[in-house]
Amino acid sequence: MGTELHVGIDGEKTVVCAYPIKSRSGRARRTRVGSLVETVPCAPSGRTRERRVVFVARLALPLLLLSAVAGVFGINWWLAMAGSAALVGYVWRRQARAAQPGAFAVPRDQESRVLWTAAERTAFDGALAASRRVRGTWPALDGMVDPVLADRSLTRALDELATVLTRRQDLRRLRADLSGVEVSDIPADSPARAAVAEQSERADALWRETGEAANRILRSIDTAARAGESFLRERQVAATARYAERTLARVTGSPAVAESGPELADRTEAVIAAYRDLAS
Repeated sequence: MGTELHVGIDGEKTVVCAYPIKSRSGRARRTRVGSLVETVPCAPSGRTRERRVVFVARLALPLLLLSAVAGVFGINWWLAMAGSAALVGYVWRRQARAAQPGAFAVPRDQESRVLWTAAERTAFDGALAASRRVRGTWPALDGMVDPVLADRSLTRALDELATVLTRRQDLRRLRADLSGVEVSDIPADSPARAAVAEQSERADALWRETGEAANRILRSIDTAARAGESFLRERQVAATARYAERTLARVTGSPAVAESGPELADRTEAVIAAYRDLAS
């Protein structure tokens, strides 16, 4: 994995690669959080071709007049016309692209991963949502978690998950193909029938193996998110308890006793253990 992980999600696929994702149509919006860069398509502008033609015509008319005035003052009119034409063309292409539904181009290199199937895309989306929860706890966990190391571990986990889910996607198709092979009319001692049975067993074994690997990564990300969120909620409850204790002591005139908020020192071990599991 490189220093960054780029994730693009459109209506038909999820693209995961180490470099910026190109759009096939429409426009896209990028959001960077640490070493993770998420790219999502922008909604179509809704401008019809007729509206775009009207807008470009209104833009071209003053540019034409400006070119004519430039010629009167001795400026090369054809340079002004060329610049105006280039500007009009640029605006037209940009508006036409913005009117299209957004979709990402499929990378051609072998290192990029593209998830097409609904099950694998749903699993990766869930991991991505859990990673946002994990990152959301870091500001409040200052001193307990190194944000740089945690960011690398989290991004690496997402990268590994994308690889596992891509393999699982391929295995899903292969198992469907193998299950569709009709062998009832083939003799039981046929080498072809035995070969299909052997490959089916191998595919099933790899299916279980990738399922376990994917679940392990998903659990580690979710555990880190739950540990951080639980710690923050408990700390908030402790702060509320201390505030209530001080307020009651002031109202009743009695001295404040030892703070009744729960001790959180032991809880830090759960958070640290969750991040260690994520990094492993």
